Amino acid sequence: MAFLMTCPNCGERSVYEFRFGGELSERPKPDAPSGEWSSYFYDRRNEAGSQREWWYHRLGCRRWLVAVRDTVTNRVSETAWTPGSLTR
Repeated sequence: MAFLMTCPNCGERSVYEFRFGGELSERPKPDAPSGEWSSYFYDRRNEAGSQREWWYHRLGCRRWLVAVRDTVTNRVSETAWTPGSLTR
């Protein structure tokens, strides 16, 4: 399903210009047990509703950004360069 996403640098674009990079999750500490690392790499929440995700603007400025997207409607409510810049 096509939807629009706003790149902080390039403005509103079709999602086809971007590449999905996965859900935003906290990275384990370097000395964390292997089970935590496995969960980080392979487990996904995949819940219906608002989700923070990494996206790469491959046909534009070629930068990674964070988006808040509703997984039911695909409506993108917010984008930012870093997770700390999001208001949600």
